[in-house]
Amino acid sequence: MAKLLYIEDNEMNRDMLSRRLSRRGYEIIMAFDGQAGLDMMRSESPDLVLMDMGLPVLDGWEATIQAKADDSISSIPIIALTAHALESDKQKALECGADDFDTKPVDFKRLLGKIESLIG
Repeated sequence: MAKLLYIEDNEMNRDMLSRRLSRRGYEIIMAFDGQAGLDMMRSESPDLVLMDMGLPVLDGWEATIQAKADDSISSIPIIALTAHALESDKQKALECGADDFDTKPVDFKRLLGKIESLIG
């Protein structure tokens, strides 16, 4: 079973998506801000990270940059999630090192496809 780290500060988003992913057989661990997410990436070694970009303490943009600069966790795929569907946000996420990008509210089938393509 693949372990996914979902870094999201919005409780309703966290609850809804984590339950749907759990029902698909994924083990879900969660963090509520970017710094806690980085710490969990190091301690839990998830197979993939779903990273909200608008996080407190350390935003998702900077957390992604730091994760990709840390050799111990840089190989963990990150899907950036944002409520902004702008092409510039997608480009920014990819420039920060995200492996893929999706918008919120999440299209669950599309997101599942992205998860499966990144972790097999």
